[in-house]
Amino acid sequence: MLGPLVAVTTAEQDGILLYDVGVMELGTDAGSPVRRELTFGRGWQQVWDFSPDGCRILFTMNDGGAVGSPARLYSARIDGTDMRELVQYDELAASDWSVWEPDWSPDGANIAFTMIRQNRPGAEISDTTGHEYHLAVIDAAGGVPEFYSITGDEHEPQWSPDGQWLAYTSYEERVPGADIISTAVPTIEPAPGSPEIPLLREADLWVVSADAVTKYRLTGFDVGSARTPRWSPDGFLISFIYAPSPNNDQFWIIANQQGALQTQLSSAASLILDNTWLPDSTALLAAVRDFQGTAQNRLWRIPLVGLADTDAQQYPLDASLDYADYPRYSADGRWLALRTAYALALVDVGTDFSYTLLDEDLSGNSPPVWSPAGFTGEADCN
Repeated sequence: MLGPLVAVTTAEQDGILLYDVGVMELGTDAGSPVRRELTFGRGWQQVWDFSPDGCRILFTMNDGGAVGSPARLYSARIDGTDMRELVQYDELAASDWSVWEPDWSPDGANIAFTMIRQNRPGAEISDTTGHEYHLAVIDAAGGVPEFYSITGDEHEPQWSPDGQWLAYTSYEERVPGADIISTAVPTIEPAPGSPEIPLLREADLWVVSADAVTKYRLTGFDVGSARTPRWSPDGFLISFIYAPSPNNDQFWIIANQQGALQTQLSSAASLILDNTWLPDSTALLAAVRDFQGTAQNRLWRIPLVGLADTDAQQYPLDASLDYADYPRYSADGRWLALRTAYALALVDVGTDFSYTLLDEDLSGNSPPVWSPAGFTGEADCN
């Protein structure tokens, strides 16, 4: 395979598809297929990342494929060989822990992920199902996880471009105000012996250094939740979605500095499905529903200056690419992959914005994952 590559999970979650954009450009002269399908067993599979050299994929797989069975973390070469299970953990029964949301560090040394555990003695339970969620890190070759824990309810770890920091969301329980939705100003804790009241589970954005020595909260909202941290490609800013109340999503950004000011980019209620940064870090590209009077989810360019409610512009896609979601740029910024009505589309944003539907016959709803800038072709993989 020549690259760049786009990886997606099949609609049935029983395999992983790799599309070779380099071969697509060369056509029949390339001498290799455009698409490669990898299968690793009967389990439900989800592709998350590539190694920094692009020679391995990172994926989770549910053992045996049963609904609700625990997911394990694996890597494999892009030809499907040398599959390795990465997390070594024997403190709980095999059915009582799982792995989700892995992210490979830019230097290739480590992998961060969310470790899900249940039935652990002395655990701080994170939800009504009895689970706890901890940010964990392992050596990329595999090993015992090291836990970077705050509340026992941590999610969405994302490495900074320089690999020095991890951004993530951390939930906590909060006392609601006069009403039960998160727009209410929190009240003081109820007095001992008073009737028990339901608590709200809400999140803020945190960062932790790669060596786990430095850790601090970035956002401090009294009400509502932050989610989906995304580092700008230059590493200076982190974008996130803040919802002060249900179905009321807003775009925000913040610098990675303790005490940094949060900058609000939108205020009108909308439903933000997903977002990414433009390759030059000058704006966000987001799939949004119910935005600027447009009910259908479209792609919007969200400026970093001004108010997106009025200043955001629709991304110049072909009108047939409707119901857009999961926009992802290639490492060189030449290509944009996205879901459009469950098909996978590849848009040549570096030239004329022409597009190709990659899997019209194999529709799905998983986000595309690009090979990194370090991938120079399968022939260079050791």
